[in-house]
Order: sequence, then structure tokens, then C-alpha cells
Amino acid sequence: MERSVIARRLGSTPYQRGSRQEFSCPDIFELADGRFAVIGTDMTAELSAHLPPDAGVADYERIVVITRDTMLHAKRDIPDA
Repeated sequence: MERSVIARRLGSTPYQRGSRQEFSCPDIFELADGRFAVIGTDMTAELSAHLPPDAGVADYERIVVITRDTMLHAKRDIPDA
């Protein structure tokens, strides 16, 4: 397996989406090994009790929330397969 290296950003930069603090905004990246990394707000404590019965969060996982705008800007860069 390849190392977890960021290959590219999906969508616009936070600055292009209107942020004036580019270092502290949601972002989505594709890793060299095909996985995705998300920078967002950790909402695990608030949302884990509201997950559907067939979903769960492992000790090493977090529920991360990003803005709708971040996802919509990334949509064009998300591969179909």
C-alpha cells in the first residue's frame, strides 16, 4: 500500500470559497492511495447517538462535518469510479 500522501485538493481552496483564514477551513483531499482525507469540525460527540442502527464509529474514527459549499465545490473533482 502506498503511503498516505496528499495527491490533490478536491474543489476550490478555502480562500476561493470566501474564507479569509485559509488555514482553518474545511477541505477535501485525495490521497495517493485513492482514499480521501477531510478537514472539518469533529462532531462525533454530538452526532454519534443519532446515527442509524446499522452505522457506528470505531474508537479510531470521527464524524467530521464540512460545509455544503465545500462539498459542492469538490463535486466536480470527485471521480465516478
